[in-house]
Amino acid sequence: MNVLTHILGRARRLLRSAALGASLAAACIGGLTLSGPAVAAGKYKIFLSMSYVGNDWQTEAANMVKAMAATPELKDKVDLEVQVAGTDAQRQIQQINSMVQAGAKAIVIYPISPTALNRAIRNACSKGVVVIAYDGEVTEPCAHNITIDQNQAGTVTADWLAKTLNGKGNIVMITGVPGTSVDRARTEAAKAVFAKYPGIKIVAEGTGMWSQATAKTELSKILATNSWDKIDGLWMQVGCFTAASMQLDAGIPDNKIKPCAGESSNGHRIQMLPPGTVKGEGAYRSIGYPSISYGSPPYSGALALKLAVQKLDGKDIPARVTLKLPLVETSQSKLCQTGSIAELRAGCTAFPPDKVPPGWFADIYSPETSEVGFNAALTGKGD
Repeated sequence: MNVLTHILGRARRLLRSAALGASLAAACIGGLTLSGPAVAAGKYKIFLSMSYVGNDWQTEAANMVKAMAATPELKDKVDLEVQVAGTDAQRQIQQINSMVQAGAKAIVIYPISPTALNRAIRNACSKGVVVIAYDGEVTEPCAHNITIDQNQAGTVTADWLAKTLNGKGNIVMITGVPGTSVDRARTEAAKAVFAKYPGIKIVAEGTGMWSQATAKTELSKILATNSWDKIDGLWMQVGCFTAASMQLDAGIPDNKIKPCAGESSNGHRIQMLPPGTVKGEGAYRSIGYPSISYGSPPYSGALALKLAVQKLDGKDIPARVTLKLPLVETSQSKLCQTGSIAELRAGCTAFPPDKVPPGWFADIYSPETSEVGFNAALTGKGD
């Protein structure tokens, strides 16, 4: 009996050892199975979270982010996914939370609000996710921000218009997307400047949503009670091209077009070129438009992606990047012939009408994002 017990005990120990070995082997194999593909892929899961997308600027910015992700330097590092929330802050919050749950390593974000997303961003940061906002900023301290000085944009352009009108006249203001930090900062800064000129009167305001089409609708409403002969100048976050086009359609001569302080849409920049530089029958031509054109560069999203990868690679990046404000006055306008990086680096300001639509934004170049240029902004593919 003792012999039999001994034999049975030894058998049980051998079976337990075999089972343990099998379990360990399975665990090791399982570990290799889980980590192998991740190591092989070698990519960071990065989301682009967009809010409002109903204009050319947002399309270009998204194109440049996609093109940056596809550059030789990043294509083997980045797995990019794009999500659009629209103007609903709650939806953007939900999407950000879902991105974190889906394993995001970084979120590049155009925020619909500077404060509404803070809790979701803070939660993302607590999970080790890198969050970088571009153009519009957020106030959550753990996030990074890339933007121009929006106050400067409003101040410089309003001051130019006031001085061009010799400190007196009736002006129309067309603002941007309500609720964004961008719109608020620009508009408040511009109004602060106009308040310093007792002779300047804001006779009408409209919400342009950074869209040429919406700007036209708003101007049409304003013109129902304010004819062009009662307007001396315009301050428009987007829409100077549209304003000039409407005046030309109304029979106003090229040299009588009202001065406009506005954005860097290509139509606006083409109109600013010396008369005859770009010829045509319609409004998309050069008339020597008296203007100042500023840009909130659409490359800011591409730079945000680039910096996010650097952060994930263990490098230090600044909490805030303030981009140089692109400013072009009529006398500084210069036509790009091909849109090459060399031309952009040399400071051309507008692209031929047969290459881009008038609402397309021209300030696409930065030495910090020279990997992506004209074709990237136009198509989302590499140059």
